[in-house]
Amino acid sequence: MNQTETNHTHTFYTTNTRILSEIVVFVALATALSFIIVYNLPQGGSITAGSMAPLIWLSLRRGPKIGFAACALYGLIQFGILPYIAPSALAPIQVLMDYPLAFGVLGFAGFFQKNPWAGATVGIAGRFVISFISGVYIWAPIYAPDTDPYIYSAVYNGSYLLPELAITLIIVLLLQKSKVLNMYL
Repeated sequence: MNQTETNHTHTFYTTNTRILSEIVVFVALATALSFIIVYNLPQGGSITAGSMAPLIWLSLRRGPKIGFAACALYGLIQFGILPYIAPSALAPIQVLMDYPLAFGVLGFAGFFQKNPWAGATVGIAGRFVISFISGVYIWAPIYAPDTDPYIYSAVYNGSYLLPELAITLIIVLLLQKSKVLNMYL
């Protein structure tokens, strides 16, 4: 192995170790913040102290692939901590939609590295879309069978995701103002 190959191999492993370390730190921070609950909804979902902000930040920093993987991992951790499983034959689909997919799409923020506000908004809007679909087809028939499922799902999911978006945008703004976010973009 020549010197160039050795340097390339060293850089490859150093970079991968750094990225893996960042994923662990940001997912752990998001998990810790998810325990600071401002408001908890009865069938899942809550307003937290900015638990999505570290995931959005990581996605902005590392791009959509790393962002999606880290956010999906976070979704699986959330499922392990406090699982909400629909009493339905569709439970496996519901678990996939409400956890790894709904959180994974937060990684879409990584497509907007030059515009963190747009990234945060797109990521959380993506989470809303996945949760909305799950609400229409899985949760509304169970918990609100006499209500329009589209209205039920929009109101239910919007009632915690809009405040989460506002909290996340404030945190992203503070990170931008402090130039901390700009160091890594």
